Amino acid sequence: MALTLLGLSGALTHDPSAALYIDGVLVAAAEEERFVRDKHAKNRMPYEAAKFCLDFAGIKPADVDAVAIPFAPISLSEPARWHYAKRYWYAPERALDAILSGNRRYYRYRKRIEWCLQQLGFDLKKTEIVPVEHHLAHAASAYHCSGFQEKTAILGIDGKGEYATTFFGYGENGRIHKLKEFYDPDSLGGLYGALTEYLGFEMLDGEYKVMGMAPYGDPGRYDFSRLAKFENGELTINTDYANVIGLRRYKENGKGYYFSPKLVDWLGPRRSGDVADDPYIHYAASMQKLFEDLSLQMIDYYLADILRDTGRLAFSGGGALNVKLNQKIIARPDVRELFVQPASGDAGTAVGAAAYVSVQRGVAVEKMEHVYLGPAYSNEDVIAACARHPAQPAWQRIGQVPQRVARLLADGHPVAWFQGRMEFGPRALGGRSILGCPSVAGVADRINAQIKFRERWRPFCPSMLDSVGPQMLNSGHPAPFMTFTFEVAQGWKERVPEVVHEDGTSRAQVLKREYNPRYHDLMSELEKLTGNGVVLNTSLNRRGEPMICSPTDALNMFFGSDLQYLVMEDILVVKAAETCAVPASQVDIRN
Repeated sequence: MALTLLGLSGALTHDPSAALYIDGVLVAAAEEERFVRDKHAKNRMPYEAAKFCLDFAGIKPADVDAVAIPFAPISLSEPARWHYAKRYWYAPERALDAILSGNRRYYRYRKRIEWCLQQLGFDLKKTEIVPVEHHLAHAASAYHCSGFQEKTAILGIDGKGEYATTFFGYGENGRIHKLKEFYDPDSLGGLYGALTEYLGFEMLDGEYKVMGMAPYGDPGRYDFSRLAKFENGELTINTDYANVIGLRRYKENGKGYYFSPKLVDWLGPRRSGDVADDPYIHYAASMQKLFEDLSLQMIDYYLADILRDTGRLAFSGGGALNVKLNQKIIARPDVRELFVQPASGDAGTAVGAAAYVSVQRGVAVEKMEHVYLGPAYSNEDVIAACARHPAQPAWQRIGQVPQRVARLLADGHPVAWFQGRMEFGPRALGGRSILGCPSVAGVADRINAQIKFRERWRPFCPSMLDSVGPQMLNSGHPAPFMTFTFEVAQGWKERVPEVVHEDGTSRAQVLKREYNPRYHDLMSELEKLTGNGVVLNTSLNRRGEPMICSPTDALNMFFGSDLQYLVMEDILVVKAAETCAVPASQVDIRN
């Protein structure tokens, strides 16, 4: 009998997702936001995502052996709830609640999961729900999916789970061993989130924008060391300034933030608008440096011995999406290979919880080689979506898709690229992407201003052939998921300037053909035309929206932007017939 496990996330009221393992194979995984078209799908359960996973695998609720959830009750005999109460002494009602009713959130979440399962047709009397501690789920999503056979150091950094904020451990022979955890409010991820709010972005969404802003500033201009320290193996956040609750919160227009009025007194008013300017760019740089410095100190203290032995590190949690930190980790002489779970945020805990339970039940899980785990659509689905769409799009069925799209890109046109199964996790990796030619001057600004409608200073990333990666990045380190930045080699900065950030780095995807043949072929064709097997790649969505899932979503986005070309499978959609660069004689027109 096959072991069938469904993982469901959404424990912290954001980023609900579902993942399905059958006999250790990750068959499907998807985020709820993609289906309901609501970024982060806050306060929702992963109903649509779970329904997709079950439908894709062709199984019924009764076929599922267990449902794994990434949130668990925390015993009063453990230090977590006492630490929370002690550190939040200034909010006595919250401190007492942690002691007296510290698992209230777990029971509330479990009830919502049970409701979701009932809607999906599960019989709760016959359904086993297995809780997995939140940071253990993060750790499992990194270690079990890494494919590492040697003893592996495991790091988890995020805002917080039940109470834990940071995880240090190791994996050996398929088992995860916990070495140390830090607890709320002592959270480096939470501190970064609080400064994200101060810098005018939304916590749990804007942290990567702060990271993108940081290279424009001088990290030495302001000393942020008062905000946090790591001494004698303990991380302490200064809750006079950040990670605050209750009356210590700074409030603006009735909304409370995770920083205090004291931070505003020190640094000045909270940033507003889209401009990256002085002093805020320097604040971003200082926060990024503090995050990197403390993270590396913590790795030295808790994981250096393991790294010296084997050089393997698996990393997850929202902090693992900080690609600048990851670049510093790879540069360590004791790190041979770093695996970052591509869905390191809370969506990935659905994978982690299910993987953890699978291994506990004696079935090892496969290495995560790709994230093409969501829905796919046929040419017929695309044509039907075009027929239904109110814009009545002009579409054409074309052959030689990689060659045709490469020509459009080389001619300077951005192209919306919708192919195969949707990606799981926050990065577009050639399934739902907007593409540009990185040697065409100004294409990044054009995509920012006219298509993505986002801040000008935000960088764009390259996808590249695996034959190009070692040349352009001066590194043979695996980089399939855009989870690392690399210093771009001299010569390549001039060849592909549109994908090189202010600090001379790129957050790269290095693609092997076996995992996305059509995307690889497109880059091969572009290499023939331009000499560079590299494409500018950004997610197929507009600012504030989730990544596109279906053909109808793609058409809605297409007609709400200045994009001229959208290719979905073999169907090319253009805004107007005269803008199409593909001669009618070369296409099969079915419209």
